[in-house]
Amino acid sequence: MTLQTEKNLLRKLKTGVCALALAGVLLAPSAASFAADQKVTETVQAEVQQDTQTQTAEKRQKITAEALAALQETTNALKALDEGKTEDALASLEKATGKLEIVLAREPRLAFAPVAVTSNSQDIITSTDMAKRMVDQAEDLLEDGKVQDARALLSTLASETAITVTSLPMASYPAALKQAAAFIDDGKVEEAKTVLQVALNTLAVDVTIIPIPVANAEALLAQAKVLAETKDRTAEQNEQLTKLLDAAESEVKFAQTLGYGEKKDFEGFYEEIKTIREKTSEGKSGTGFFKKITGYMTSMTEDSQQDNSQ
Repeated sequence: MTLQTEKNLLRKLKTGVCALALAGVLLAPSAASFAADQKVTETVQAEVQQDTQTQTAEKRQKITAEALAALQETTNALKALDEGKTEDALASLEKATGKLEIVLAREPRLAFAPVAVTSNSQDIITSTDMAKRMVDQAEDLLEDGKVQDARALLSTLASETAITVTSLPMASYPAALKQAAAFIDDGKVEEAKTVLQVALNTLAVDVTIIPIPVANAEALLAQAKVLAETKDRTAEQNEQLTKLLDAAESEVKFAQTLGYGEKKDFEGFYEEIKTIREKTSEGKSGTGFFKKITGYMTSMTEDSQQDNSQ
């Protein structure tokens, strides 16, 4: 496949990914997941989607009505100033300040007051081998100085759900409102508008990345754990256990290709899954086989986080 052909394919994939994200679909099955049967794949997808929805809901519950109202009143104040209505602007700032005082009265040490939570998924549907070729091609493009071409190629190499929390920085936001009010009292409307605009432009943003192949592997291993602990497994159960372990390993290889985790995470994972295969071979069963491998999976997700607080 030529570079141009792959780039054309990526454009189509990117369009499809955007459509899925807008539709609220968490993920499409990666090529790796087909190592397990269709029923298992569907179950894993449902479990991963439910877990992500739960995490999003938990973050959304932290949104306070007062902080959200304070943000809206700030916008109202800025609009009023644009219209020359300084009294209305002061009234809005007074309301916003009062709302934030309520928030701080409840939690005096609160650093950030969440006002919005969104989730967005991007999942490239390709094989691990093709993803590796794309990475190699991006490296070649960078060596040739074709930075933008490499950027376009790399931008599609993602399989993740990003949960974004936008918050008011409580150390600076209330002070900005008071400063804006003081400027208005002094007749310095433009200065007040600048302060408010800066405050609105410097909200704190925190993004939690959930790597989809890692989440898929965790769900597959959870099912494998149940079978590994089952005594006197049938031949069918042994076959299913093998499929689950194979599928989990395929998902982790895909995650490694996309850079979700560190070298130590993957080395530990491969060593542990080899041990699990040995301990469960020929129908053997037991407990505690998955303790270490679960830790490596957690580490992959933790190592996939970026320093994205603003």
